[in-house]
Amino acid sequence: MVYRSLLRPLLFRLPPETAHHLALKSLKLVGPINALVSPKIKVDDLSISCFGLNFPNPVGLAAGFDKDGVALSELSSLGFGHIEAGTVTYHPQPGNPLPRLFRLPKDQALINRAGFNNEGAAAFTRRVAANRPNCVLGISIGKSKITPLEEAIEDYLKSFDLVTGVADYIAVNVSSPNTPQLRQLQHREHLSALLSALQTRNRELQSGRGGPTPLLVKLSPDLTRSEVEEIVEVTEQHGIDGIIATNTTIGRENLQSTKDEIIACGEGGLSGKPLKSQSTAMIQLLYQLTKGKTPIIGVGGVFTASDAWEKIAAGASLVQLYTGFIYEGPLVAKRIVEGLREIMRREGVKQLEEAIGCKNSLK
Repeated sequence: MVYRSLLRPLLFRLPPETAHHLALKSLKLVGPINALVSPKIKVDDLSISCFGLNFPNPVGLAAGFDKDGVALSELSSLGFGHIEAGTVTYHPQPGNPLPRLFRLPKDQALINRAGFNNEGAAAFTRRVAANRPNCVLGISIGKSKITPLEEAIEDYLKSFDLVTGVADYIAVNVSSPNTPQLRQLQHREHLSALLSALQTRNRELQSGRGGPTPLLVKLSPDLTRSEVEEIVEVTEQHGIDGIIATNTTIGRENLQSTKDEIIACGEGGLSGKPLKSQSTAMIQLLYQLTKGKTPIIGVGGVFTASDAWEKIAAGASLVQLYTGFIYEGPLVAKRIVEGLREIMRREGVKQLEEAIGCKNSLK
């Protein structure tokens, strides 16, 4: 494969964030060309409806890759059924000091402590309004670093007001480990107040949109079972449309990289292959606690169709990848979609909706 044998080694010689910016700029050219020369993918058997939206396939790009919405159309041409842009904050912010993105190639993993670097929700909304992607668009919103925890609700509401007009769904990021105190918003009292305020505003604005915007919550993989149980109660109380499982982990267990290599990366969230089992376990728990009534987007260690199917079998309706995109290249979404079709054929599943509706038969 050209990407693994030629392009990835070249990109991996660059600092990770430099390579990331180069990839975004390159997509301006590669995206349209890829759409023309790549075989078209039949999507009927892989289409799925979640929280009132129709997804042509279950494979999405996770938040973090395109924070400012600069290459959404190009990314959509790579075969993703949805893209989650952001995380955006109300206030523009530079993020944490460089370097803040690190590779662990032996583990097929990344560590990042970016800190929601973005140009702000207003700039993001203007850009996306002029260039929407040809797929479902989710937008992840987070708390501005300069906003104290006690003012977080108003900060989220300001971002929500700006992006809701261009979003197919909105993901509430309360789980990044890279913004001080952010994960405290997962605690019952904080989360309930935040989701209540967002849903109230959502209902107030719905008349101009024909209905409320689907609202999802993105969770940390480092939560205890009792914490997850509380969160599920809160999400059900406030009519949250879906749960994203999971964000990155602060854990460093069972890595193949040396201790010195890990220490050199410093603090931040770990993503990629080492997160796969942990995120899948979280999906299983959430599916059990919600009795399968709340759609789950599975994120963490998705590199192949088998990885995606594992998440679907555990309870996910949709999957997302980020680190898998970095390591596997621009055609990974199309390979996963094609691979899912082969797995479905082998399992005797004619329509993905059937698999989503019969989890027990897949486990």
